[in-house]
Amino acid sequence: MIMDNQHWLLPEGINEVLPPNARALENLRRELLDLYDSWGYELVFPPFIEYLESLLTGTGGDLDLQTFKLTDQITGRTLGIRPDITPQVARIDAHQLRRESPTRLCYLGTVLTTRGDGFAGSRSPLQIGAELYGHSGVESDLEVVCLMLETLKRTGIQEIYLDLGHVGIFRGLTRQAGLKKPQELALFEALQRKAIPEIRQLVDGFDLSTEMGDMLTVLAELSGDDCLVQARQRLANASGEVMQSLDELEQLAARLAARRPDLPIHFDLGELRGYHYHTGVVFAAFVPGLGQEVARGGRYDEIGKVFGRARPASGFSADLNLLFRSGHGDSAVTPVEAIFAPAVDEQSLIARVEQLRAEGRRVIFALPGQSGDARAMGCRQVLVKQGEDWVIEASEAAGHSES
Repeated sequence: MIMDNQHWLLPEGINEVLPPNARALENLRRELLDLYDSWGYELVFPPFIEYLESLLTGTGGDLDLQTFKLTDQITGRTLGIRPDITPQVARIDAHQLRRESPTRLCYLGTVLTTRGDGFAGSRSPLQIGAELYGHSGVESDLEVVCLMLETLKRTGIQEIYLDLGHVGIFRGLTRQAGLKKPQELALFEALQRKAIPEIRQLVDGFDLSTEMGDMLTVLAELSGDDCLVQARQRLANASGEVMQSLDELEQLAARLAARRPDLPIHFDLGELRGYHYHTGVVFAAFVPGLGQEVARGGRYDEIGKVFGRARPASGFSADLNLLFRSGHGDSAVTPVEAIFAPAVDEQSLIARVEQLRAEGRRVIFALPGQSGDARAMGCRQVLVKQGEDWVIEASEAAGHSES
């Protein structure tokens, strides 16, 4: 009788990594954190769980819907499992470190969301990222974008497309139009879906001038490689805030083109990812054949205000699992070569094994009575005693008799 045992099943959107991919993923983690360290980014480890009000402060309602909540059995207060590490790092900069000079921080850790957030549909991304606090110029945005691009390069991703936008354009237009918060949110939702008929219907109901209504409506159409030129023309009567946002976007694009002349840059002024806490430039990296971004980020100058210090901030994040899969594709990861040692309790063998491990070699001891020879244990080499010495031979040459 076959039993229907499904105890091994994982919840939808929750994943695990098995050998040898787990080792390769760990190697990539180390390489990227070393990369960030070489750029001056200090590593922090925020907690996996916090009081809910601290975890969600300053992020709008987006993260609230994505956050698993539970009750602290000690205090009775509501706790939240972090769905995003970025607000936690902002809290560390504003409240814990409290530096006056620019601060560069990086992090890596698992986050948990109630539903897939776009990073490959996973609800438990291994989020990696870097944040730069204390500088509001285009230079800090440029540094963060370049570090994101170098991150993708280190993962093995060769072909990258960069998408640039600026939430200040939409914010400036809604302020100029005098929209109330419910009107702004309704327009925002329609804009994210590029629902042009719905946008026009909403704008018509806002009782705006024809000129103002046209500028709000056209945002959904302002995308493409040359959309900044179109934006200058079609938003010619927009406020100074909108014009400044366009200036910042043009400056960043020009500096990026100078550093990475082969990088395809696409503009989308209606793309407002992270709108509820981003305040300036927003960006995302795409690769061919994948329908969502592999990394994203932007400027978020106000998020630290509720923690006592509203420092300028720019950063990016990605799911390390997705980066790993995107860089390696479906190619198999080569297991680490290992040496098989016989189940012999002899001091000279133990000393030889310790020497090899100190040199960085992987050595696996046989266990008495175990099933499976050296090959079954993934070992192409074995330790064989010759005279008083233990030497390494190919497992075939040893005839698998060493155990």
